[in-house]
Amino acid sequence: MLNSKTYEDDDDEQASALLQIPPGAKNYITLAGYLSIKNELLQLIDVARPEVVKIVSWAASNGDRSENGDYIYGKRRLREIDRSIRFLTKRLDLAEVVDPTVHFGSDQVFFGATVNYANRAGVEYEVTIVGVDEIDPLRGKISWVSPMARALNKAYKGDTITLQTPAGIEEIILLEVTYPARDIH
Repeated sequence: MLNSKTYEDDDDEQASALLQIPPGAKNYITLAGYLSIKNELLQLIDVARPEVVKIVSWAASNGDRSENGDYIYGKRRLREIDRSIRFLTKRLDLAEVVDPTVHFGSDQVFFGATVNYANRAGVEYEVTIVGVDEIDPLRGKISWVSPMARALNKAYKGDTITLQTPAGIEEIILLEVTYPARDIH
């Protein structure tokens, strides 16, 4: 056997390549992001996996497994769940939770900041800088390793930032920098 890697290994490598953390950097994440990943992991372990195991056991008891769709699909789904469990466990092990509330009231951009900015045409945008495991472009959540977040990092409200975009160089003006308030309970 020339290569002992499995297809699951390829999938794990592809998934981790999508969520690349710079070499030597920590996997910064907000508490909300950490808890979201942890809840997803617990749901897989406590709910999804046991349900699929039950189905596979039932399907296996029905006899010929080679043509048993429930068994075949169940085993495939079980591999997907186990792969997700391994991936999420690794991400949580590497996670460094950062509390953006420590910057509440600051007008300088750091991890966890929500930044309102305008381009030269006056069109306004809003982005929040989050961990690589929390990105959601449709909700304006960008990774702290993204070119946009790197350009914004340590800038202040009122600064003009030059960005290299696929369409060329663009200048943006930081209109507002906000952080979540510390929840005191």
